[in-house]
Amino acid sequence: MIDLDEIEPAPPLRRRELLFATAFGTAGVVMVFVTLIGAYLAARNAAGDLWLEGSRIPLTQANMQMATLVMAAVTMQWAVYSISRDDRLHTYLALGVTLLLGAAFVNQTTFLVKQANVVLAEPGGALFYSVVGFQTAMVVAGLVFLVIMAFRVLAGQFSSRQPDGLSAAAVYWYACVATYAVVWIAVYVMK
Repeated sequence: MIDLDEIEPAPPLRRRELLFATAFGTAGVVMVFVTLIGAYLAARNAAGDLWLEGSRIPLTQANMQMATLVMAAVTMQWAVYSISRDDRLHTYLALGVTLLLGAAFVNQTTFLVKQANVVLAEPGGALFYSVVGFQTAMVVAGLVFLVIMAFRVLAGQFSSRQPDGLSAAAVYWYACVATYAVVWIAVYVMK
């Protein structure tokens, strides 16, 4: 016969507040971005051939930015995979490469905006800078989030038992990559 007093209760389920909050916050940021890109596309459709006619937006840098963010998404997943297996060395390496690729993306965006020579006063100039600037600000916020999570990993606060911080950063980072894919198609490819 089993004595019910000897049975230990199951440990309580872990809460995932950070992951849950990041998912909701990311959804809000993505909704703002979708509204902004919708306004951009509607204005471009209404302007017709006059849309950014004096500007020269090259596609090469935009393609490299897309490739850079895809690589950053892969290295971010590498960091999540590594921390979930308590592989600290690969977690540090993956976070470092992800931060480097994110900084390279911001550098490429700065170069592209200078080379595009979009005039703010022309039709669509303000919307161009708003869309590109908002998406770049998303990546910068993602880099800040990654730096904070990297310091927490270095401090030993995350492990295979508690990987939520890196998972939350990954959710936001993937949203940054997805929004840039929309910018890449709507702003740079479809011009």
